[in-house]
Amino acid sequence: MAAKALRFMPDDFACFLFDNGSFRADSTRSLRRLAGRLGERLGHRIEAVSLLHSTRVPAEELDGVPARLLEPALDAWFAAHPRGRALLLPLFFGPSGALTEYVPERLASLRARHPEARAVLAQPLVVPDEEPVELAAALADRVRATVAERGWSRPKVVLCDHGTPQRAVTEVRDRLGALLAKALGGEAEAVAVASMERREGEEYAFNEPLLATRLGTAPYDAGEVVVALQFLSPGRHAGPGGDVATICAEAEVAARAAGRELRTTMTATLANDPRVVEVLARRAAAAGWGGAEALTSRRA
Repeated sequence: MAAKALRFMPDDFACFLFDNGSFRADSTRSLRRLAGRLGERLGHRIEAVSLLHSTRVPAEELDGVPARLLEPALDAWFAAHPRGRALLLPLFFGPSGALTEYVPERLASLRARHPEARAVLAQPLVVPDEEPVELAAALADRVRATVAERGWSRPKVVLCDHGTPQRAVTEVRDRLGALLAKALGGEAEAVAVASMERREGEEYAFNEPLLATRLGTAPYDAGEVVVALQFLSPGRHAGPGGDVATICAEAEVAARAAGRELRTTMTATLANDPRVVEVLARRAAAAGWGGAEALTSRRA
């Protein structure tokens, strides 16, 4: 269900859509396009910023407009609007350490510099009390588009996320994987989940299996396999020639060496899907967009 239309926000209000950041320009361009579509949906300008990395991208690769990071952007906003309000919308699937630790630490630093300012951190795309059916449907549609493009029929499908030190984020992957399997039904021979990478140590084993392991294990080690990317924007991991593509290519080589034929392909990332815009609009509404009381409930 689409979020309700949200009313106009005052001049002392700003909204920042932020991702983790990337050294690749494609990621920042994707974030900016999504911010533009979300701004049209909500009727208010949405600032596209990142937590880290993106300011290393040369401005000439970004239409001459340098990337911005969240903390400096908020600092500048509150310097110009000492009693201003800000809504922070995370472009993250689940409650990663960036949202539970890093951003709160940065907001605490801002609070010391701007004691009269106010900021609210919205929830990520997937929350415990809401089934992420729209995101699963978007993933399923990307699988279908990829299958049609390749001319395949009933391939195996592996939903692949980045991997995380937070168990709750892996649980998001598993929820999406179950919903993706249900959405595809008989269109896929089999559906499973995997992570691109994980930290060393038994305490992070919940990320398993890794994509490389999954593609070396039956039935995903032969035949046609679609890797459904649980990534929002292209970049070093999910972009052309990125880490996921490298893992897939290496798995195909290993399969040939073992006398098997493995053919893999990847779906597109998710940030340009209109259903992501609708989920973000709901997160904005839940965080108080359109209601001054909610936006003044937490200090920056």
